[in-house]
Amino acid sequence: MKIGIVCQSTTGGSGILATELGLALAERGSEVHFISMEAPFRLRCFAQNVFSHSVDVINYPLFKLPPYSLALASKISEVAEEFNLEIVHAHYAVPNAVAALLARDMLPPEKRFCLVTTLHGTDITLVGGHPSFYRATRYAMEKSCAVTAVSNWLNKETKREFNLSGTVHTIYNFLDGNKFAPQQGNCDVLAKSDEKIVMHISNFRPVKRVTDVVRVFKKIVDILPARLVMVGDGPERLAASGVAKQLGITEHIQYLGNCDNIEDILPCADLVIQPSEHESFGLVPLEAMSCEVPVIVTASGGITEVVAHGETGYLCEVGDIETMAEHAVALLLHPDQAREMGRKARAHVLKHFSRDAIVDQYETLYREVLARKNNDSR
Repeated sequence: MKIGIVCQSTTGGSGILATELGLALAERGSEVHFISMEAPFRLRCFAQNVFSHSVDVINYPLFKLPPYSLALASKISEVAEEFNLEIVHAHYAVPNAVAALLARDMLPPEKRFCLVTTLHGTDITLVGGHPSFYRATRYAMEKSCAVTAVSNWLNKETKREFNLSGTVHTIYNFLDGNKFAPQQGNCDVLAKSDEKIVMHISNFRPVKRVTDVVRVFKKIVDILPARLVMVGDGPERLAASGVAKQLGITEHIQYLGNCDNIEDILPCADLVIQPSEHESFGLVPLEAMSCEVPVIVTASGGITEVVAHGETGYLCEVGDIETMAEHAVALLLHPDQAREMGRKARAHVLKHFSRDAIVDQYETLYREVLARKNNDSR
């Protein structure tokens, strides 16, 4: 198949999933064209059957903001026509799926592709539900050939919020278990030999509640030697630093910024804490679990479909710093218990979220929408 993938190029989970899906499809023989503002974050090197197309946006005094969505639509249409794309897979309803619909309408009928839209969370729960974008978001989903959501929770939220006439398919996120494995990296650069490594990875948006991570860590470091490794960057970075300073633990925290080799860093962690307001899926906990690292997350959103409480990690109420700290200290003081939880977590990931099984589901969906298109054209 010839497939276009429209995604965010930044470090969020939607762009990561889109990139990994495209690479997996290319390995299976499909021709994959990424279309985004710049090369996606994890598209680090050349791969067979993989092409990347950047969107050029002009700055013109008439426009208060550069019209990215129009430039994106033009680029999608251009790539689709030149390379005869059969499927365009838009990750995020707004602006990507909306732009793809406009791009499809620019093409002559014989060149028009099937649009598959995958919902990742904030395009429904935050952006799509806003009055400024509600109609555009609903229109994009109604006019797509197929719509998928990354968890049953997000599927239900979408149906509740938008009352769609068609089906939303749940297809979970996935990972490569060989890439995210419990191999020991060079961890000496992250902490002293007697320190436990507590890790948090995110884009530091308010929904991630990074100051909760710092407050939980304060309770940990009061009891045992530990270091908090914060991976990523974003608007709440300064808030996290401010809370750490107030609590007097600045010297116990290391900020790594954005890293594209998470698979080398995660195995160093003794524990990963992700206390988000909600997660539509929870890719970071999934990656940590695959590395046999115990996770503490909040019981809100699709993450409850990823983590089995008390077996593969712990689910806590949003903002319940005391309970998170209790579970964290217990795991860090009892490494045998932590290792057993890590082993169960990895087995759970490989059974339910393996790359091959999930990519099979996407390929099946692509074939179904193409078959429907061919039948409709007869």
